[in-house]
Amino acid sequence: MKVLLLGGAGDMAIEALREMGKDRKTFEHVSIVDLNVDKGRKIIDDLGLSDIASVINHDITDKNWLVETARDHNAVLGFAGPFYVMEKYVSECCIEAGVNYVSICDDYDAYLSVWELDSIAKSKGIKILTGWGNSPGLTQILARKGYNSMEKCRRINIHWAAGSNESVGATNLNHLFHILHGTTLQTLRGKEQPVPTGGGRKVVEFPEPIGKLPVFYTGHAESVSIPRNLPGLEEVTLHGGVQPPYIVRLVKGFDAIGLFETHERRRKAANFFHKIEGLFAAGGADKSVGRIDVFGVHKSRAVHRYYTYVGHIAVITSVPAVQALAWLNQGKWNDVPGGVYSAERLLTNPDPFLKELMERGLEIYFYE
Repeated sequence: MKVLLLGGAGDMAIEALREMGKDRKTFEHVSIVDLNVDKGRKIIDDLGLSDIASVINHDITDKNWLVETARDHNAVLGFAGPFYVMEKYVSECCIEAGVNYVSICDDYDAYLSVWELDSIAKSKGIKILTGWGNSPGLTQILARKGYNSMEKCRRINIHWAAGSNESVGATNLNHLFHILHGTTLQTLRGKEQPVPTGGGRKVVEFPEPIGKLPVFYTGHAESVSIPRNLPGLEEVTLHGGVQPPYIVRLVKGFDAIGLFETHERRRKAANFFHKIEGLFAAGGADKSVGRIDVFGVHKSRAVHRYYTYVGHIAVITSVPAVQALAWLNQGKWNDVPGGVYSAERLLTNPDPFLKELMERGLEIYFYE
């Protein structure tokens, strides 16, 4: 399998390259597209991947080039954000090229924009797997597991928390500023409605090393994808937070004075804060976590299942996406038509996928 990896020299993509390097039978070659060529080559050397990986210095916003280059590969893996800018564009390029696409897209508005491409992707027989990281991604797979476990699922509440003592890169900071700006959408009392990001505060018990942490409405994709793909739900919410919790208050404070009002402002702020992010590491965990609570009725009794996971953010984000690529290559979804697929839509039975994720080393826990 020849993979075109967009944003492959970014901090989040290193673990994806490491994971692909473990399976050279599946991943014959990985072409890293990134403007930071020196960093990309160093990553390849450090990981010992010079036999299967190379770096291409090109701007992926060159549409004709991206379409033609994608055609020379079996699939495209998207790590190039921010996704509220890039996801629909890259998806359209992949559909035009006739190549399947897997991404770690996490912005709710990006998901909604790509969802509009479902019918054209289906007509072309191309699968767009959007949001196959940890949140969204792992969260949706576990939500689907809980949904399947009961006769009537009524409520799904998803929570994520990131430790500040992890290197995430400027693009991920841009994403954080975006998902805590303005409003997002949640399903409450059977109706999708806008809510203010940073609102809806509640305290959630996460696995260690996070523990109890306040979380807030944030603009991740789960709250809009799950109601569109799993029928009958009365409530779907998404809360996120950062440990230590003062970081969310700090971000909302900057947002209140207009620092994150536009993409260009968020980009400049992300580049600045990335340079000094070590100042915010004190007191922060070096891992990230998720918790998914699912409520409903089974055999005439009220039931509550919940699921958790923990790991370094680059690992828990990369491994599901790489595994999805491997499954595409293995033909496990050949009987599924083309279209736009979040994890809970494509994995109607999530158990085999979860089993393989744990075999790859992810820490996932079930409370049923």
